Amino acid sequence: MTPIIRPDWWLPESAATDESIYRNRRDILKALGIGSLGAGLALSGGLPAGADTSDLYPVDRNPSYAATLNGRPMTSYEIATTYNNYYEFGTSKKVSANAQKLTTEPWPIEIGGLVNNPMMLDFEDLVRKMPLEERVYRLRCVEAWSMVVPWSGFPLRELVKMADPTSDAKYVRLTSFLRPDEARQQYRSRWPFPYVEGLELAEATNDLAFMVTGLYGEPLPKQNGAPMRLTVPWKYGFKHNKGITRIDFVAEKPTTFWMTAGPAEYGFFANVNPEVPHRRWSQATERDIGRRGQQMETQLYNGYAAQVASLYTGRDSGRDIFF
Repeated sequence: MTPIIRPDWWLPESAATDESIYRNRRDILKALGIGSLGAGLALSGGLPAGADTSDLYPVDRNPSYAATLNGRPMTSYEIATTYNNYYEFGTSKKVSANAQKLTTEPWPIEIGGLVNNPMMLDFEDLVRKMPLEERVYRLRCVEAWSMVVPWSGFPLRELVKMADPTSDAKYVRLTSFLRPDEARQQYRSRWPFPYVEGLELAEATNDLAFMVTGLYGEPLPKQNGAPMRLTVPWKYGFKHNKGITRIDFVAEKPTTFWMTAGPAEYGFFANVNPEVPHRRWSQATERDIGRRGQQMETQLYNGYAAQVASLYTGRDSGRDIFF
C-alpha cells in the first residue's frame, strides 16, 4: 500500500474548531429573531456586506487546508472581526464602526492590463462565476501577532484563468477602493492611497493564493475587507489588501502601498521568515491573539514552505525576498 505523505502544516480535521460550533451560531441567532444578516451586527458591531450573495454561504470546507499548528484552534469570530488593521478607516485595531460607512453594493471590479479577456463586472456577478470553498489559514501580521481564520472564497488562479493573461504579463497588481468621502483616513496626505499590492504571476497562480469573499460561513464583514480581499498565507498580512476594485496584469513589478509609504522598511515580497527581523523588531516569535496573546515560534513562510519555497529558488535568501 502506498503511504500517504502529508504536508508539514497538515493536522487532522479534529484539531480544528468543530464546524458545528460556528455554524450553529447562525441557527441560534435566527431563533432569537436576528437572522443570518443580523448575526454580524450582533457579534461584530456591523452588518456584513454582500447581502446579495448571502445565499451562497456557508460553503463546504476544503479538508486539504486544516491549517492549525500544534493543535492551535481557530480564532473566534468575535476577535477576528473586531481586531483589524484597515488604514483606510483608522490606525487602531478598532475600525469596525468606521468601516460600516463603506458602500459595497454595487461594487464594480475591473480586470485589465495585459490580458486577452479584459472585463468590468459587479462583485456579485464575479463571485457567482467562481468555485467557492472554505479554507482554514493562518494569518501572520508583520506586527508579530497572528490568528487562524476560516476564509470562504476562491483560488486566485481561477480569476487569472478567466482573464487569460498574455505572455508579457509577469505580475498581478491589485488595487483597493479610493472613496475618501466614506473612508475618512484617505484624506491623510501622508498615506499613498489607494492601497496597492502585487504578486508575481507565479505567486498568484500558486494553489494557496486565495480571494476571500466570506469568513466563518458568512459574507465577509466590511472591517475584514468586504466584499473581496486577498489572502496569501505565507506572506505578512499587509500584502492581503482589502476592498479590491481593480486587478491588472502587468509586465513590470508594481510599486506597492508600503513600498511607497515606508521604502526603508517594506519591500515587494513580504514572505514570513523568523530569521529576518523587521528593521524595528524581531520576527522570531508571534502572539496568538485568539489565545490571549500566547507566544509561539514563527515558522518559515508561516508554515507553508513545502507549498511555496520553490517559488524563490535561486534567489537571495536574505532580506530581499522577505521585506
